[in-house]
Amino acid sequence: MKCPHCHFENSDSSRFCAACGTQLYPSKEVPVSPTITLKSPLKVLPKGTTFAGKYKILGELGRGGMGIVYKAEDSKLKRTVALKFLPPELTLDPEARERFIQEAQAASAFDHPNICTIHEIEETEAGQMYIAMACYEGESLKEKMAKGPMKIEEASDIAIQIAQGLAKAHQKGIVHRDIKPANIMITNDGEAKIVDFGLAKLARQLKLTRAGTTIGTAAYMSPEQARGEAVDHRTDIWSLGVVLYEMLTGQLPFKGDELQGTIYSILNKTPEPLSALRPDIPRPIQQVVARALEKDPARRYQNTQGLIQDLKTLSPYVFSKPEKSIVVLPFEDMSPGKDNEYFSDGLTEEVISDLSQVNSLLVISRSSAMTFKGTKKKIGEIAKELNVQYILEGSVRKAGNNLRITSQLIDAKNDAHLWAEKYNGTLDDVFDIQEKVSRAIVDSLKLKLSPGEERRISEHPIPNALAYEFYLKARQEILKWTEAGLENAVRYLQRGLEIIGENALLHAGMAYVFCQYFNLGIKEEEYCRKEAVDYLKKAFALDPHLSLGNFVHGMLQATDNPKGAIRYFKRVLKTNPNDFDTLFFLSCGLGTLGQRQAVIPLG
Repeated sequence: MKCPHCHFENSDSSRFCAACGTQLYPSKEVPVSPTITLKSPLKVLPKGTTFAGKYKILGELGRGGMGIVYKAEDSKLKRTVALKFLPPELTLDPEARERFIQEAQAASAFDHPNICTIHEIEETEAGQMYIAMACYEGESLKEKMAKGPMKIEEASDIAIQIAQGLAKAHQKGIVHRDIKPANIMITNDGEAKIVDFGLAKLARQLKLTRAGTTIGTAAYMSPEQARGEAVDHRTDIWSLGVVLYEMLTGQLPFKGDELQGTIYSILNKTPEPLSALRPDIPRPIQQVVARALEKDPARRYQNTQGLIQDLKTLSPYVFSKPEKSIVVLPFEDMSPGKDNEYFSDGLTEEVISDLSQVNSLLVISRSSAMTFKGTKKKIGEIAKELNVQYILEGSVRKAGNNLRITSQLIDAKNDAHLWAEKYNGTLDDVFDIQEKVSRAIVDSLKLKLSPGEERRISEHPIPNALAYEFYLKARQEILKWTEAGLENAVRYLQRGLEIIGENALLHAGMAYVFCQYFNLGIKEEEYCRKEAVDYLKKAFALDPHLSLGNFVHGMLQATDNPKGAIRYFKRVLKTNPNDFDTLFFLSCGLGTLGQRQAVIPLG
């Protein structure tokens, strides 16, 4: 079918042009205006009216393209209900009406906590249909979102509940087709309830579209739905992805000035990255949303259980926010030659790692913190972007073997300096200085450390300062993701091993390098895997609980054995629950469950 606007050749089943978004009509189909209004006026029932011999109207709850909703009292069963009256246009076709009734009744039979309970579906003597539903005290998700972006943990919880309700419907072969904030009720107890099963299908059969309430509601439609193709449960997953994106950012991922522009965006454009709109959103969550919004249904989550599992697995590590939060800004290199960036970045990372051991403190990840390197933004702006209360900033001056490290802790909420200190010493003192900075922060924030947290902050996995410096240099080179960087990293790690002898962290660092060799396609995979496994064996022989070792082992198994990979990633998160890289790979591992091939064992 050729588009009348841009002349692009579309498939005969297309409802909108894939190139420009223009609405298409088969030659035999009479066009319906996208802004058509309902032909019959909606009859309003005054308060106090008794309906169907048992429902006393208590007031109007709301209205929309699918009808008016009233709050009413069921005098026979002594309960409060919500009555929804459907516009006559939606039920003119007897077959369509019967299919709708069957689907709505099937949905009402689920008895699921995240699906609105339907008590009955009947029609008036005049033939107007109505639905009697449970009435919940609360607000629609649309009303809730009007207040602005939601907290990450709250948005995740609501998304999980919606997905659980959809999972139940999908098991019964029912697709909602119109998941959007207006069709989700949030009770005062925080329960999400899906409403209006079957209505989108009914509207599609009758080809009714209206501004703001187009079939499936344009902004939340999947690409296949926008093209007028057959849809399955994956279209609900797409719509839920849009809702989750909107809950987190306060914006829709696909927008247009009119219906045509919105459809074009859905079919052709990539949403603005979540991190660009809200930097505090962890990358694993970005991965979940991105996968739900894959334009190709085959690349999307294939069922809601996968999405639920991803969000639930991440919840203990990402969404449970402690009361106090901090970002460690990159320490500034104040060395005379400005050639010690590796050292200042390394110190930043080590302080982040130390503080991440404290379960009662939320620490912003290294990756997010590093985006503010060299920034001219004010402290208050950074705190607002990351939604944290405390900020640590500092500088490093290194000349030869001499060190001067300054740091200060700021309460951004009150713009107050809680603590500031200067440390002078030599490279041999770096571990002591690093620990002092971490403990000073813990003391200033009045945090209580468990014996395990005390021990982990005091640990120095590379006790020799020079070998530690080579490790920091290697770490910086690995993060360049280049062949030259990896070659340099190998040389630095080998120098460290020459100085200190056998060391678990340095061996794990070598294993990490070889993982990156084949991840980047630089060296042959079989050789790299063998080298990585050999180095991991050495690392685990010295420290079986080493975080980097477990992380690399998880990386090795991520593709061939996702379940095995998840086991190792969880070991890392037991001691370092805020580790960004591990959370990211954990989400990837969850996404590839089911792919089982041979795995290289360590022992």
